[in-house]
Amino acid sequence: MEEQKQHAKRKAVFLDRDGVLNVERGDYTWRPAEFEVCAGVPQALEILKQNGYLLIVVTNQAGITKGLYTKQDVLACHEKLQAACGYVLDALYMAPGHPSVSESLARKPDSLMLERALARFNVDPALCWLVGDQPRDIQAAAKCGIAGILVGPHATGTHVHQKPDLLEAAQWIVAQAPTP
Repeated sequence: MEEQKQHAKRKAVFLDRDGVLNVERGDYTWRPAEFEVCAGVPQALEILKQNGYLLIVVTNQAGITKGLYTKQDVLACHEKLQAACGYVLDALYMAPGHPSVSESLARKPDSLMLERALARFNVDPALCWLVGDQPRDIQAAAKCGIAGILVGPHATGTHVHQKPDLLEAAQWIVAQAPTP
């Protein structure tokens, strides 16, 4: 029984960053002073964590390749995010590529960030969700067999699972989990 438990696959919620965890500004968000965590996010993450989900951020950050900001700028925003949310995020992946400059299998709608996290954390895609605010987020999840939830202003009749924000998505995810 103990050996079975060691090899059991884990569950995770993958989270897009801009527009899900922090306020979407319509432009690149890379200055910590302008990085604003969305209302309800700390509570949403706590709900998911209490229900046994790993919390993994997967974010496109093309501004790095475009020379608009540095990886250190993004990491400073991620530190602010972690601090605001009680350091509950298990991992933060970023794809710095941009299609106009280079090919990138990590950049959503491709799925390399998700694939790396699935392998690293021994996660079962069937037990996972991805919460994103753009169709490309949902497309990346689908490539890995992960269900997606679209949140925010783009969640208007375009996807089967839609919620206004991460807090409602988290509450819904927890309600979908089978009871032991």
